[in-house]
Amino acid sequence: MSKRKNNHLLEVARKRAKSSPAEPTEDEERICSDQGSSALWAQHSASGEVGIIEKIFLKNFMCHSLLGPFTFGSNVNFIVGSNGSGKSAILTALIVGLGGKAQTTNRGSSLKGFVKEGESSAEISITLRNRGQDAYKPDVFGQSITIDLRISSEGLRTYKLKSKTGLLVSSKKEELVAILDHFNIQVDNPVSVLTQEMSKHFLHSKGEGDKYKFFMKATQLEQMKEDYSYIMKTKTVTQNTLEKHEATLQEIRNKYKEKEDRYKNLASLDEMQEKLNHLKHQMAWALVAEMEEEVKHMRERIAEEEKSTIKYDRKVEEWKGKVAEAERRYKQFHDQLECVTERVQKLQPECGQLRNKAQECNKAFRTAEACFHKQKTNVRDLERDKEQLLKRINELKYSITQLNAADSQTRMKQLNQIQAELDALTLQESTLAQQVGQFQQACASAKDKLSKMRREEHDLQRAIDKKQHELAAMEGSRQGGLRRFGEQMPAFIAAIEEADRQGQFRRKPVGPLGFCIRLRDADLGLAVESCLKSLMLAFCCDNYMDEKVLQALMIQSFPHGQRPQIIVTEFTDAPYNISHRAIDHPEYPSVLQALDIDNPVVTNCLIDMRGIETVLLIKNNKDARRVMQGGHPPRNCKEAFTREGDQVYNNRYYSSSQQRARYLSHDVEQEIRHLQVSLRTQEAHFKGFKQQIRDVITNINQNEALLKRTLDDHRRVKDQCRKLQMEVNDLCVVEEPQSEDLKPLEDELEELSSRLAVCQEEYETEQQQMLTLKRAYEEVELLYRQHKETINSVAEEAEPIKEELSKSDQDVEKSMHHKKHYEEKRKAHINNIQAQKMILENKEQELKASVVKASEICPERLDIRRTAKSLDNEISHLKHKISTQQDQHGDRDTIIRYLSVRCKYYFDSMLSQRGYTGTMVFNHKKEALSVSVQPGEGDKATLSDMRSLSGGERSFSTVCFVLSLWAIAEAPFRCLDEFDVYMDMVNRRISMDMMLKIAASQRYRQFIFLTPQSMSSLPVNNLTRILRLNDPDRRQSILSFGQINSEVPE
Repeated sequence: MSKRKNNHLLEVARKRAKSSPAEPTEDEERICSDQGSSALWAQHSASGEVGIIEKIFLKNFMCHSLLGPFTFGSNVNFIVGSNGSGKSAILTALIVGLGGKAQTTNRGSSLKGFVKEGESSAEISITLRNRGQDAYKPDVFGQSITIDLRISSEGLRTYKLKSKTGLLVSSKKEELVAILDHFNIQVDNPVSVLTQEMSKHFLHSKGEGDKYKFFMKATQLEQMKEDYSYIMKTKTVTQNTLEKHEATLQEIRNKYKEKEDRYKNLASLDEMQEKLNHLKHQMAWALVAEMEEEVKHMRERIAEEEKSTIKYDRKVEEWKGKVAEAERRYKQFHDQLECVTERVQKLQPECGQLRNKAQECNKAFRTAEACFHKQKTNVRDLERDKEQLLKRINELKYSITQLNAADSQTRMKQLNQIQAELDALTLQESTLAQQVGQFQQACASAKDKLSKMRREEHDLQRAIDKKQHELAAMEGSRQGGLRRFGEQMPAFIAAIEEADRQGQFRRKPVGPLGFCIRLRDADLGLAVESCLKSLMLAFCCDNYMDEKVLQALMIQSFPHGQRPQIIVTEFTDAPYNISHRAIDHPEYPSVLQALDIDNPVVTNCLIDMRGIETVLLIKNNKDARRVMQGGHPPRNCKEAFTREGDQVYNNRYYSSSQQRARYLSHDVEQEIRHLQVSLRTQEAHFKGFKQQIRDVITNINQNEALLKRTLDDHRRVKDQCRKLQMEVNDLCVVEEPQSEDLKPLEDELEELSSRLAVCQEEYETEQQQMLTLKRAYEEVELLYRQHKETINSVAEEAEPIKEELSKSDQDVEKSMHHKKHYEEKRKAHINNIQAQKMILENKEQELKASVVKASEICPERLDIRRTAKSLDNEISHLKHKISTQQDQHGDRDTIIRYLSVRCKYYFDSMLSQRGYTGTMVFNHKKEALSVSVQPGEGDKATLSDMRSLSGGERSFSTVCFVLSLWAIAEAPFRCLDEFDVYMDMVNRRISMDMMLKIAASQRYRQFIFLTPQSMSSLPVNNLTRILRLNDPDRRQSILSFGQINSEVPE
């Protein structure tokens, strides 16, 4: 729509001729009465401000090297010149320069035909006025817009849009189109630019359809001209009668405003209807395109999903392998544990045998020791009897010896003395031998005791260190419960919180797990800790990226020693449904039932890693054995734990080495007090035990020293006894006179000596047997201790195996859980693919139906770049706009009929200027227009078709038809090429007067007339400008032209 200002002029029409062959309709009478009530043309003093042509300059265009520049006036311009002077070239350049097609000019079919032969390009420069309120971007272009067009010899256009100062603003065709739309310039509209060929076509047109097409092309159904003319008429009348009708001024202003709004919002209903149909065609194929795109995306998505199936297959196979590996490791550790158990069971009978044998050896040793001491008593008694008998014999001999010589006395005295020494040494030697045995036994016993005490000392020290660590952690947990999980744990948790605030984790890890659980029964703390073991300190991560971050933090917080375990499992917001595989015992709870856990991640992790839903907690040991080993364990139950932390299987029982709960105790102060008392007791016991060890070491040292000294004394006394016995034997060899009274005593002494010798031999034999049995006992006892230590060592080997067995069992459960998880996901994935394929098949059927439907609406496939939603919105908006305008202005048929009546009225008025009569008959259904003109007078003449008119009459009728179209069409300028070529002088004069009168009344428009006739007879005024082109001189490249009666500068 044009944005020209709304102060247009309305022509003051002469009264319509009374003679008309056609009976007027009711609408025609109403329109005619409206038009006849005021003048057809009214004088207007303002000149055009936007869209009129100020200058044109041509270079190498058609057959002209240089043409111009031409400066046009704002109202009437005549371009006068003979054929070949460049009149039509100027008009053609105006059409082409303002974006028209080559076919529109009727001068060629291609732009390259307008380039002068021998030249590489042609140039056209057109300057349009751009003033006033309706100026186009005045802050950018200024008061004029220069359009420079360069046409290459290949037919390519290059535009340059410049401001008044010559500054290049744009080189886009879209900007030119916007300017033309803003100024309402229509170069392909024959009303705006009527070329010589178009004029001849109309003059020689024989078909009514051609005339109708000319009418339609000229008007473009622009009702706004009539509306605006009516508004201006109303405005003029109102201005003339303003003083008389002051009271009705506001009502007229409102009516003016209403008409002005209608003018601004009015659009071509025909164009909108065509656009609506085109949009519907686009909508049909846009829906097809969107459905095709949707089908394409679905196919691509299905293809991607099918590729992902391989990933799920790999995951399932991967976890199958991990299940097999975990089961293999579980079997391996189970076999190792069975092997250790078998070894212990095999060693236990031998250990019992050795214990029995040691007891038997000890009993035999004690028996031999008793016999030895008995024999020793016998020897002592015989020696005492021998000593008394020998004393009696010596007394008798002494009496006899009194009778012998002095040497005999001396010899006997010496013998008695030696014998006394020998008896004393013999007794001493026996005592020393007994002391040696005692010291040897004491040293061996003390060393065995010291070895045992050393081991106990090491165990006590470890227990004290462990108790001290537990006490420190428990005391630290007064301020925060995390310290009982280790001194580094609070700092580690703080590092996790800081990393989470910095966004290093996708989801913050959870842990330690023992800190996230609470006991419902405080008595089961040790049982739960014995079940979970290292999981009490473990952490959970949602993904492996978070695990890497947590591992790095853990290295910083736990640089030395064992670090907590990290478990990677996908976080879920709900705990698993384990109703089908959990224990439901009427008397005893499972570990899961005995705990309060707020975080489902912790619950699911303990289920995956330890199977806490399958572990029973039974306080009493006997009840645990009865339930688990009674032949029928509870359903889904794999193991149980007692209050003391003992682990019970259906065929095995393992005692716990842990005495109290470390992490899950409720009363911290009571636990601290208990640990303090226990630690003091252990330290006091350890201190006393250390003193006992020192006492044992002192005893060993003393016994070893006494043993060494006693051994030395024993060897010395034995040597002395052997020497004295030899001296006694030598003295006894000398024969002495004996009395008959000594004979029985000597016989008794001899018998007693024999008995003593036998008894001594038996004593030595008993002593030797006792020592042999003692050594045998000590050897068997040593073997028994070694065997027992071997059993203990083998039993200790079972502890890490049990730990690994428990971990491998958890790994099996975890792997099976993951395998099942991925199997379910693969199944769901395959089902999803099948469902998507079904949807795709339905969509393809819908697509085929849509293509058929779209082909019915628009057989030719359109390339649509807009969305169906956008098209639907525009269709709805356009329908609403069409409906609104139809409500306001009537439908298309009404508008066409309205314009047709106006056109007929103006045509009849124009013909009356010459005294002609005529009529225009429209057949809109057949798209035909019949024009009849009668040059005669009134009723005496009969109407005839324009084909029967002479050339001048036909040219005059054409001018009247064009002028009638001017009245209902809007454009800033009008151009007519050789309009009077077939007119006689009378018709030319009348036509010229009519056009000049119209031009004078429409000063806001520009009129350009091209004619070969001389315009010297025109009246001289300041609104008319004549551009006279000289006859072309073929030798010169620039055509000269003259200006006559230039317009007064505005």
